[in-house]
Amino acid sequence: MRINEVRALGAEEMKKQLESAHEELFTVRRRLATKQLANHREIPRLKKKIARIKTILKQRELGVRQD
Repeated sequence: MRINEVRALGAEEMKKQLESAHEELFTVRRRLATKQLANHREIPRLKKKIARIKTILKQRELGVRQD
């Protein structure tokens, strides 16, 4: 998910996306521990997605202008 796509979401939708990303990260980490994960790049991708969403939520909370 690109940053512009995240910014277009509403607050409730962003919180749902954040929750689902955390659940997916948990699942991927479990698959990694059991040697069932085929693509190891999933973990950094999900971490980046979570960071993007949290950043936008914090910016909105602080009232920072988003270009």
